[in-house]
Amino acid sequence: MRILSLAAALGLAACAGSPPVTGQPAGPEVVEHPPLTESLGDDCAVIAAVARDHYRFNTTDNLPPPLWLDDEGSGWAPHCDWSRHGLSFPTTHDPDRPHRPGDRIQWVSFKQPRYDSRGALVETGILHGPLAGMGYECRVYSGFNGWTAGECRNTWVS
Repeated sequence: MRILSLAAALGLAACAGSPPVTGQPAGPEVVEHPPLTESLGDDCAVIAAVARDHYRFNTTDNLPPPLWLDDEGSGWAPHCDWSRHGLSFPTTHDPDRPHRPGDRIQWVSFKQPRYDSRGALVETGILHGPLAGMGYECRVYSGFNGWTAGECRNTWVS
């Protein structure tokens, strides 16, 4: 019985923790979290999920058109290791480069993902030619296997 009482006393002492430092109020520590609109996730992984799951891009039989990470003037410029996500974007699109007659105009664009309590939303678009393209807003979920693209709704068609 005495051993059980000693064990219980040691257990309670371990749970009690250390006393507060003088000058600090006792109680739980308050931790402030950033708002959900800030980048809480992995922008590269979210974009890769849409590229893989929605567009079905890969490194062997469905290579993507030139990549355009559309920062809309914000300076957002993620540095992504696409091979880590099973993708390859061999070229990039420069929206400010003047086009010459006969240039093939095509790209796949991604804007900075917006995060919320359900995962992320990312605006994307693909242009196959001067008048052939579509835009989407895709919901992306985080889970045990990383990020996965869910439903994508059309936002524009040309």
